[in-house]
Amino acid sequence: MKRVLVLPGDGIGPEIVAEAVKVIQCLRERHGLELVLEEALVGGAAYDATGQPLPAETLERARAADAVLLGAVGGRKWEGLDISVRPEKGLLGLREGLQLFANLRPAILYPQLADASSLRPEVVAGLDIMIVRELTGGIYFGQPRGVRTGADGRREGFNTLVYDETEIRRIGRVAFGIARARNGRLCSVDKANVLECTELWREVMTELAAEYPDVELSHMYVDNAAMQLVRSPKQFDVVVTTNLFGDILSDEAAMLTGSIGMLPSASLDADGKGMYEPIHGSAPDIAGQGVANPLATILSVAMMLRYSLGEEALARRIETAVGEVLDQGLRTPDIAAADSRVVGTREMGDAVVAALS
Repeated sequence: MKRVLVLPGDGIGPEIVAEAVKVIQCLRERHGLELVLEEALVGGAAYDATGQPLPAETLERARAADAVLLGAVGGRKWEGLDISVRPEKGLLGLREGLQLFANLRPAILYPQLADASSLRPEVVAGLDIMIVRELTGGIYFGQPRGVRTGADGRREGFNTLVYDETEIRRIGRVAFGIARARNGRLCSVDKANVLECTELWREVMTELAAEYPDVELSHMYVDNAAMQLVRSPKQFDVVVTTNLFGDILSDEAAMLTGSIGMLPSASLDADGKGMYEPIHGSAPDIAGQGVANPLATILSVAMMLRYSLGEEALARRIETAVGEVLDQGLRTPDIAAADSRVVGTREMGDAVVAALS
């Protein structure tokens, strides 16, 4: 029996996770999914209860589970805390503690939402990009880091960007494998013209390409990649890049799809065990109002079924159900158009369950 640890988190996290859990329960009751759900605390909710954003019990249970489903962490309530115990440290601790080095962020434009994109429909129609982001290295984890005061009294903040070739090769193999299973095109994004660390990144990616002769490898500087995502996004199939660059580019790509509320993500270890979450944040400004879009979290369940639980058919069922709900004209406020029927979080989740049923 597979075990999934559910971490609702903060802000809108509990609301959107509740709808994803309803979808899982529907699959268990009607489609034969054998799965045990457990729940634990992380982020601000965990800090309020235990004084830590990632209690040892939560990490232990996450390690024992076959997959983790996360809502969101953080919010203004905890911004005044020391950085060492802010909610986001719980998220980073999970990634590091579970060795989740490969972050998969699809940017897919559902045809029903072409008009919701900030770009012209003809520019984004048919958009389907997979961004593979290295998740446990780079400047977010590099040492030394901190804030210090010099002899002249001026404060100085410093962080270290570092990757070794093993880390680069590991994420590269994931990206090449995904590109091989898709359309055979991989773009590696770096800043090799000014950063020695990413010069090594480019060298290792080039070396790896010899092992994947059926995949066409290209390279692009990150500033150009940011521009090209807006100018001509459909030129990309699979993109692989560093932790920092991937964080920024995947959010940019998300907005091409009409709403950040539509996009799931997967963070995987070397064995395919993963943590699954929507790429949006905790949105404390709308928490408790019942208007948050749960579709990204529901689609994260589809990714969980596909990559960690070996249930490809059920993953496709969820994705099809989401498409059917959009065909019905149902929209949460973030994706609403003039002719759509605006619904809340719970009603959107119920509609997906009905489509699955």
